Amino acid sequence: MSSHLEVLVVGAGIAGLATATALHREGMSVDVIERSPESRAMGAGLFLPGNSVRALTALGLGKHLTAQGTPMPGQRLMDHRGRVLADIDMAELWRGTAGCVGITRGDLHAALQDIAPVPVRHEVTVVSLKQSDDGVHDDGVHVEFSDGGSGRYDVVVGADGIRSGLRESVDPAAGARYLGQVCWRFLTDAPDIDRWTAWLGPGTAFLAYPVGGGQVCCYADVAAASPKDPTTAAGLLGLFSGYDQRVRDLLATPAAHEAYFSPVEEVSGETWVRGRVVLVGDAAHASSPNMAQGVAMAVEDAQVLAEVLATGGDTEDLLQQYVQRRLSRTRWVQRQTHRRERSRSMPPAVRNIAFRYGAKALWERGYAPLRDLP
Repeated sequence: MSSHLEVLVVGAGIAGLATATALHREGMSVDVIERSPESRAMGAGLFLPGNSVRALTALGLGKHLTAQGTPMPGQRLMDHRGRVLADIDMAELWRGTAGCVGITRGDLHAALQDIAPVPVRHEVTVVSLKQSDDGVHDDGVHVEFSDGGSGRYDVVVGADGIRSGLRESVDPAAGARYLGQVCWRFLTDAPDIDRWTAWLGPGTAFLAYPVGGGQVCCYADVAAASPKDPTTAAGLLGLFSGYDQRVRDLLATPAAHEAYFSPVEEVSGETWVRGRVVLVGDAAHASSPNMAQGVAMAVEDAQVLAEVLATGGDTEDLLQQYVQRRLSRTRWVQRQTHRRERSRSMPPAVRNIAFRYGAKALWERGYAPLRDLP
């Protein structure tokens, strides 16, 4: 029976731990390896839309989201000087799904570690994979590890993020593509910010939202020809000097000087499976963060993969069924991120009018299909 499959999950981030938990609940035996030397969650905070909260709640994290996260009543769009363009009600947008939550990435990762059914082997990577591809033999995937060990698995899951090492063995052409933006994230104190709040400037944007304990997650991005950090000695304040005083105050905090920097990238290959090796989460379909769908897509991947494998049958056929169920939804998210970026990139005066009169309709069109179950 497929529920007795032996599965290796490569990567112990949000995607990997969610996948291990979902597979184990369907009766599968799971090993998890992680290349980093210790448990750590890169980044700062997470805004979890309704479909993300629904997926995490189904995984068993509902009480933790309530205890550690902060409810997000709305999203406010403003111009860079702080003039309100639109207020979007999250309860209305995500009706029939779940409430939205802000939480630190560290808190969410720790909660997933608490419920994960197996220990993680740290500082271990895959050295080689060998699987039969003659259509006759069914002896699984033979894996050699960097610590000298080896194992045989029915399925190997690549949950190792946008820099996935497993993706090379599945689709060598599907590397990460730079999208012409770089961003920074940091956590700082700002108890007066009670909702997702964005300031939009020419070629720049700044976002802040509460994540619990009086803290907010701040996110800043700028259009940039190169994926390298463009800041000078003036730091982020120099890039956002014309912004609302509230933004400048946040950028003047000590945490802003230690902000986590990264280029904004996308992975858009359509080959997520080769034989019995399959990709989930950012390894398969990383997107711009402007739709806040990274966690949702990863956890939905985990649930659908576990559900499909548990039905039994030919394992390689089942993995292809997983891809067919997930591809259109993840492609929808990526298309919406492109559309949102085009809207944001309009001349500021035109964009501000468009958002003032059309943001609610834009949000409704962009998120409505994601209210449906994956």
